[in-house]
Amino acid sequence: MKRSELREHIFRMIFQAEFSDETERREKLTIYLNALKEGTNKEITYMQNKTGQIFDQLEEIDQTISEISSGWKLSRLGKAELAILRLAVYEIQYDEDIPDGVAINEAVELAKKYGSEQSPKFVNGVLAKLVS
Repeated sequence: MKRSELREHIFRMIFQAEFSDETERREKLTIYLNALKEGTNKEITYMQNKTGQIFDQLEEIDQTISEISSGWKLSRLGKAELAILRLAVYEIQYDEDIPDGVAINEAVELAKKYGSEQSPKFVNGVLAKLVS
């Protein structure tokens, strides 16, 4: 599986978690990964670990998003955009293996696929503030 495909699965798990409480998140993560028809054990472990790390850092990630998305409360953001930003902020702040530019570009691509027409521009603008 390509990195972008792994990232898309992680995005989907983060998005799905938005509709669950904290207790159900881990359970739904396991169900999602078990339902995958593709992926090696190494890839499944990577997705599970990264998603778990994002959930572990969620409070700090959300605080960062709140600070850099001036004028936008988290509750006003679309669920897809919020999940995309959570993933990208995690990659920029905590994942040293992913260059900032790659994290931003991949987030914009996810926004094109899953967000509204304005989502790519919004996601790009918010993340550009973070890295500047």
